[in-house]
Amino acid sequence: MTDTTPTSTLAEIRAGRIGKLDLMASLGLPRYPHNFAQTHHAQPLQAAYADLGNGTEAADEVRVAGRVMARRVMGGAAFFPLQDGSGLIQLYFDKKRITAAMGGEAFKLLDKLTDSGDILGVVGTMFRTQKGELSVYVTHYEILTKSLLPLPDKYKGLTDIEKRYRQRYVDLMVNPEVRETFKKRALTVRTMRNFLDASDFLEIETPVLHTQAGGAAAKPFTTHHKALDLDLYLRIATELHLKRLVVGGFERVYEIGRIFRNEGLSTRHNPEFTSLELYQAYADYFDMMDLTEALVRTCAEVVCGTTALSYQGQAIDLGQPFRRATMHALVQEVTGVDFNNLTAPQAYEQAAQLAIRVKPGLSLGELLVVFFEETVETTLIQPTFVMDFPIENSPLAKKHRTQPGLVERFELYIAGRETANSFTELNDPLDQRARFEEQARKRQAGDEEAHAVDEDFLTAIEYGLPPTGGMGLGIDRLVMLLTDSPSIRDVIAFPTLRPE
Repeated sequence: MTDTTPTSTLAEIRAGRIGKLDLMASLGLPRYPHNFAQTHHAQPLQAAYADLGNGTEAADEVRVAGRVMARRVMGGAAFFPLQDGSGLIQLYFDKKRITAAMGGEAFKLLDKLTDSGDILGVVGTMFRTQKGELSVYVTHYEILTKSLLPLPDKYKGLTDIEKRYRQRYVDLMVNPEVRETFKKRALTVRTMRNFLDASDFLEIETPVLHTQAGGAAAKPFTTHHKALDLDLYLRIATELHLKRLVVGGFERVYEIGRIFRNEGLSTRHNPEFTSLELYQAYADYFDMMDLTEALVRTCAEVVCGTTALSYQGQAIDLGQPFRRATMHALVQEVTGVDFNNLTAPQAYEQAAQLAIRVKPGLSLGELLVVFFEETVETTLIQPTFVMDFPIENSPLAKKHRTQPGLVERFELYIAGRETANSFTELNDPLDQRARFEEQARKRQAGDEEAHAVDEDFLTAIEYGLPPTGGMGLGIDRLVMLLTDSPSIRDVIAFPTLRPE
């Protein structure tokens, strides 16, 4: 029996299933029971009874629960594939056994009341059919949750990308590879925590609501606190509060948390995303390179079982030492332009020759970054630390110890996109004030990603921030790499979407 015909509308299917709920109530059956004493899961059962022979039944009782993914009723037998949190297992219903255990109408009601999508709890024994399918040989069943809406067609599936993101709960039901992606995401985060905890880092949570945006060049979201009558910003970074903790005496701190940036949407950007940010006293950006490389490699080993990955058809080797190259060298390598021997007007001429669009009034350092972003980024497939950024683009990084006009900063690129960002942290409060004031001037001139002077942070580092290395890593982008996912929306359970 099925609740669908080729002409059934969704409303008709739903109405039919509600009718089955009413029938259950009239028969004295609970419409939505409160619990079920589950003792086993599908995947462990598949492993435990892998050697059970065809036509053989085990003696032990099992109690499993999950969602019916399809129904096949044939005379005196029925076969339902059941999916729980671990995987799939078949339910085998025999009319004689069900009738003997539950009464005269039990098998008939199984056919009449159940639909694909329903959640059942069953009691039975393990049995392998003559065709070799390991099954739960059911003696008792209970409808735990009636699904009022049908699952997607098993042949067409849920293929509409937008619908998959909007109805992630259905996506997870019918696409096992999606569930696997989010399991790997959870394992990635757990691996990071284990790695850092074992390296004597301490995880400390910092505020999401800030009185002043800072710690990154990004436009913030705003909100309002009624009791304080105060406008607040959702954090765009955890940086400034974590550095305050280092000032206070925590030598190794980190936070894994949600970040909010009022930016555009793309396959690489979501307005809210998850980052790891960490700070280590008495370290510099060379130490951060070593730590970042070890962390990324460890995540690959634990999550994927290998450091040799394939991402969208490209081979990525995380086992080799990550390349280290300056931004100047990489731009020259790709374009032939040597920014070490250019003035800003000459750089504009080179941009015109290379058809690189640049805004007027940029400094030489700002032009270098544009050249890098437009010509180099997408070429960095193998893991590469891009080192030594212009000071104009890095207001929180320490001046380079040997190269005027540059700071000690790197970004890690893998598969053509930024995955991590790091500084030898600026701990000179007078230099920091001057850079904040320059940012404030840019803000007054209309730059929405520049921010005002953070007086409390300046007060904190005037008490003394030790030499410190810091690093931020985009967890969503790393999970994209580890799961071969083309879009950031594939690794965020509920990505930001425009309402339908």
